[in-house]
Amino acid sequence: MKAKAKCKIAIDAAMTLGLLFLMGYQLWGDVAHEWAGAGMFVLFIAHHVLDRNWYKNLSRGKYPPSRIFQIAVDLLVFLAMIGLMVSGIMLSNHVFAFLDIHGGMSFARLLHMAASYWGFVLMSLHLGLHWGMFTGLARKALRLKAPSRARKFLLPVVAAAIAAYGLFSFVQRGLLTYMLVHTQFVFLDLSEPPLLFYLDYLAMMGTFICLGHYLSKLLQRAAKGRRSGTSAGRRGGFARQ
Repeated sequence: MKAKAKCKIAIDAAMTLGLLFLMGYQLWGDVAHEWAGAGMFVLFIAHHVLDRNWYKNLSRGKYPPSRIFQIAVDLLVFLAMIGLMVSGIMLSNHVFAFLDIHGGMSFARLLHMAASYWGFVLMSLHLGLHWGMFTGLARKALRLKAPSRARKFLLPVVAAAIAAYGLFSFVQRGLLTYMLVHTQFVFLDLSEPPLLFYLDYLAMMGTFICLGHYLSKLLQRAAKGRRSGTSAGRRGGFARQ
């Protein structure tokens, strides 16, 4: 595997872990949260530098529904991350305190809250859209064998169970309320065990990874079906002529 591919896997893994860490603000405190956020900002820049060819290819090729959906999700992730970074810098009491920013704190808090939860959902969708690529690269890096028939049958069942529990946690924890800014404050349970918190968030991440992965597959199959139907229609037309 090329060094660039290994670097991309490492950065994506670090961003995923960083995202989960940042969602547990109440577990680690203000200082750790800010430094992790600053690290996430650096990883975000590195991720886009390594994927700069993606921008060059935007004007090339066709735009089937699956590609349109992927670009829309990527754009929304970018906007959520920009919102997080801007609001995070404005609210900073440690890492960026030297900037001495005053004013707009109420807006910054609401933006940070909404962008945090939108970013979590959208980055999970983004992972799902590229899940096949990630698992393929990881399999090569770890030199894993192709899954057996039993594992191929079992994995979707496990994924469905995780997704179902993740959806339950999403509703129970009221993430949609924060995403739509129906409240100005996030309820933080300071007595909640970290293990329970991260099990819920890993499950919610799994929900949106599954949604992104299978929705992408569905769009790709629909596009192939239309192309096959069009090709068959053309052949039938030629035959009648």
